[in-house]
Amino acid sequence: MNTELQTIAVRYLEAREAVKSVFRMESTYSYPAAANLYVTADRPVDPEKLADCKQLIKSEAGIFSNFRGSILTPLACKLALCEDPQKRWERASANYAILKEHFMRSEFLALAALLLTDSAEDSDVPALAARGKALYRRMKKEHPFLTGQEDSVFAILLAESPKSDDELIADAEACYRLLDERFLKGDGIQAASHVLAMIDGVPADKAGKVIALYDAIRAAGGKYGKNWELSALAAFAADSAPVETVVNEMLEVDAMLEGQSGYTVFGYDRKTRMMHAAMLVSAYHMRGRDGIVNAAAQQSAIAMIAAQQAVICASIACSSAAAASAAAH
Repeated sequence: MNTELQTIAVRYLEAREAVKSVFRMESTYSYPAAANLYVTADRPVDPEKLADCKQLIKSEAGIFSNFRGSILTPLACKLALCEDPQKRWERASANYAILKEHFMRSEFLALAALLLTDSAEDSDVPALAARGKALYRRMKKEHPFLTGQEDSVFAILLAESPKSDDELIADAEACYRLLDERFLKGDGIQAASHVLAMIDGVPADKAGKVIALYDAIRAAGGKYGKNWELSALAAFAADSAPVETVVNEMLEVDAMLEGQSGYTVFGYDRKTRMMHAAMLVSAYHMRGRDGIVNAAAQQSAIAMIAAQQAVICASIACSSAAAASAAAH
């Protein structure tokens, strides 16, 4: 493993433990997604600032607010990574007020509201919300049983694309059909198809990269999931690196994670561990393999941001499912 990739893996493990020290009783699904935010930003965790941001959210949002619950950990991390958490919180709250005029209130919508503070001017949010809702309706029309509250995040991200609505939906549907030939129908391939639609290129090439990566991992003896995990592979559709190179790097990171805290026999399973390896390799590639996010890597950055949100959505969904299961027993 080269030095830069090893450094990223080490910083991820350090960030995960630092986040856990502030959020001791949160879902274990949220820690990797949160730590990956720090790895992508190439910043260490400041526990004191993170704790302040946690308190900020709890003091500003009511106990039943969608800014709390499973989203609290990644949300606080995103706030802690900016220079002025209070101002960003106020902007996210204002965005949420606009978005909920178009979408059902949910933790996923709260995530989308925060994302827009990074990528959009405040004056553009009403138009993006309206376009996002139009895209969401079309998603729902194509996949009435698969499209849920989590897709509000992708609809709003897609709304920021310069492509037309027709182009976005056609691209996503073409990618979905191609992935559907290889994987089981479900939320996983729908989320991956949304990530792929944000990337330039021919659907056959983009979906083909996901399938090739999956098959290469399996052929090398690795384990990889067929659900939300596919979104992490979709981020590589914008990357020109050969499949063999990417998979070898994933396997190296996977081997390094094995046996670490959280990755023992009672921790994350092999499929989840490999997804975490994919996240870290994606961050490495986004930096252009030189530690710097450069112009040539912008498409990879767009794809990785979308894939990150898919992983956060998955952590919310898994946390909610685990909580429901515990309540039932």
